[in-house]
Amino acid sequence: MKSSAASFGRILPRRFYARPVVEVARDLLGCYLCHGRRVGKIVETEAYLGVEDRAAHAWRGLTPRTRVLFGPPGHAYVYLIYGMHECLNLVAEPEGKAGCVLVRALEPVFGLNGTRPSGPGKLTQDMGITRRHNGRDVTRGSLVVRAPRRREPVPVAVSPRVGITRCAEWPLRFYIKENPFVSRR
Repeated sequence: MKSSAASFGRILPRRFYARPVVEVARDLLGCYLCHGRRVGKIVETEAYLGVEDRAAHAWRGLTPRTRVLFGPPGHAYVYLIYGMHECLNLVAEPEGKAGCVLVRALEPVFGLNGTRPSGPGKLTQDMGITRRHNGRDVTRGSLVVRAPRRREPVPVAVSPRVGITRCAEWPLRFYIKENPFVSRR
């Protein structure tokens, strides 16, 4: 087991996130979410397409709550769901065009106690990510995403998103096939 986040590959640069959100969601699989000394391998994501996507927070346009989604890519969008769980999204697309990737599940690597699948609310709890991280730049600082040292092909599965009612049939959930840490539907 690696002893620190610096043992992993480089921090993903802003240009990684300044691309179509579906590409970013797929390419995050196999990367490492790092917060302080906690590290998890990203094994499941969902893409939210901004104003074209009625399931996305940004579909109604720019508001104080969604301002970060329309801002520069490579920032965290953290919100409360069901009044009890915080969820982490990573802003994608060029500035001015909203899009984000929900990080749904991690495979524990360092500093996490998980031994079975968990959803996005448990992920943020385990990683110590809260709404105070909303708007943080994930290309620097203590909350970052790192590429693997060696990029190997990741077997990607695609399905409809989970836990939503609008645009629920859209195939925008991506996960590593047969990974035991993918969340349960």
